[in-house]
Amino acid sequence: MKQSESHFHDIRNLRYHVRTWGAPHWPRLFLLHGWMDMSASFQFLVDGLKNDWHVIAPDWRGFGLTQWAGEGYWFPDYYADLDALLDLYQRDAPANLVGHSMGGNIVCAYAGIRPQRVARAVTLEGLGMARADVDQAPARHAQWLDEVRDPPQFRPYRSFAEVAARLKRNNPRLTDDKADFLALHWARQLDSGEAALMSDPRHKIVNPYLFRIGEMLACWRRVTAPVLLVTGKDSHAPGWLKDTPDELAGRKAAFRDFREVCLADCGHMMHHDQPQRLAAVIEDLVGAKSDKILK
Repeated sequence: MKQSESHFHDIRNLRYHVRTWGAPHWPRLFLLHGWMDMSASFQFLVDGLKNDWHVIAPDWRGFGLTQWAGEGYWFPDYYADLDALLDLYQRDAPANLVGHSMGGNIVCAYAGIRPQRVARAVTLEGLGMARADVDQAPARHAQWLDEVRDPPQFRPYRSFAEVAARLKRNNPRLTDDKADFLALHWARQLDSGEAALMSDPRHKIVNPYLFRIGEMLACWRRVTAPVLLVTGKDSHAPGWLKDTPDELAGRKAAFRDFREVCLADCGHMMHHDQPQRLAAVIEDLVGAKSDKILK
């Protein structure tokens, strides 16, 4: 298993944790985790990389070892956090960005907001969210008000073994050794001996603002970097969009340089299910010269 290092930075008034693998002088690869996940989740993917990479993986605000945000969580903050992280780690050149799920949504939007800062973009089943109708707004805001008044909480687990068992229920493909490894990073031990999740439960509060597909498509149309969408053949995630075939095709057509790879025997957590195959697919894109991408 490749060894990682932990670094802490002051990012936009939060103590931000960034996990890195490899030597700082090697080519940089940014890995951006999804909702309710953390940077250590990429360990198996990093182990599968064949080339020498300086891998940089933050814990997003309110996840893992990064400080919780007292004012709550708003999606544009992730764009600003990423902007600041790139100032720290790769100010001098466009970056190779890989994001899973929520992290993939951040990558795709950011690549259109700051196209000059992104060399290549890989999104692992992050292609926006389900379309929303404006008539949903009153009920959504009411739900948000209720949840702000009575925020969600996470119950503690009796042990890390129980956390690992929960992870395996979420993803039956997860082997015992991987589940045990992830549990030690997903949770922390309390004085009682119980294990508490590292994520801020307020991430569970509904976003009062509806997802507006038109705004996202406008961002995607400005992306100049090659974009790779990786999906899992057995994943339920594409169905979360609730798109018609034409609507899904419209999302993909918004990118001027787009390609797609589907991994067999793989669900949504592809960096756990098929890390070696996923690593090869990513390196085909980010490790290739511009005239040899994915040949």
